[in-house]
Amino acid sequence: MPPSAILEELPMLMLTENATRVIGAIVENPELPEGAGIRIASAPEGLSVSPAVAPEETDQVIQDETARVFIEPDAVVMLEDKVLDAQVDDSGGVQFLLAFQ
Repeated sequence: MPPSAILEELPMLMLTENATRVIGAIVENPELPEGAGIRIASAPEGLSVSPAVAPEETDQVIQDETARVFIEPDAVVMLEDKVLDAQVDDSGGVQFLLAFQ
């Protein structure tokens, strides 16, 4: 089987409509350049999420409508069968949530 066929069969992180909308709003910040996204990386406490101007060379990139997500290689395995959702509270704080697909 060619490598491209193998890659197509691997599960990957999916985004909910809420996550797409919230990430799109984050990256529409005028201080961020065109093509910016959020980066998910492994951290001592689990995972970290932060705005990023561009993916790192080894990041996996997921793009869904206006949202771009850059995933650090160490985090890819933790996220491959997950769905990313987002909620915004009354004060504008964003919380990202993970669930199984």
